[in-house]
Amino acid sequence: MSRPFLMRVEDIFPLHQGRTVMVTGGTERGSVRGGDEVEIVGFGTARIVRVIGIRLGARHVEEARAGSNPGLLLPGPVASALERGQVLATPGSIGAHAAFTAEIALLPEAQGGTDLSTGGVLWCHLGAASLPGTVTLPAGLDTLSPLHLAPVTVRLERAVPLEAGERFAFRLRGRAAGAGTVTGLLGDASGPAACVTARTASRSRRA
Repeated sequence: MSRPFLMRVEDIFPLHQGRTVMVTGGTERGSVRGGDEVEIVGFGTARIVRVIGIRLGARHVEEARAGSNPGLLLPGPVASALERGQVLATPGSIGAHAAFTAEIALLPEAQGGTDLSTGGVLWCHLGAASLPGTVTLPAGLDTLSPLHLAPVTVRLERAVPLEAGERFAFRLRGRAAGAGTVTGLLGDASGPAACVTARTASRSRRA
């Protein structure tokens, strides 16, 4: 509750002939009240708007707290700037990044894990966002095999809200293939990062 407010944008509903838009999703931390300002972050958007109301189920409430799934009512004109995978957050508390470093682990082959090389494309599930990312393995490692883990760099198709320590799952060639943890952030909301060089590691390790 003491941390800055953050809610994942999952669904968007225009109301009252477009005069209002309701955004629903899971509140991960902090709290928000009617009248507070929140920032829309992700996919090239960084826009501050004022919350004009909060719904919790069928009730109008004054405040939404971490662990709840509210509907935040925002001015209708911001609807065009909203999409699933963004976040609503305390202004300035989180940024969007198009590339990041991560420690990833591949599942056993029987569970969908498969060999991964530099240039491989993972379908990454980051919060409510789901999008492709191109992988760069560390210098000296040609292939990452199932049941192994390694530090890598991932370059995403679009900039998404990210924080160090965030966990994510990924698919490879249409199958669930593993999971990882974000260890570093590269680039910003203005577009893909210029630097996508992976951290050096001597060799992959057993998960």
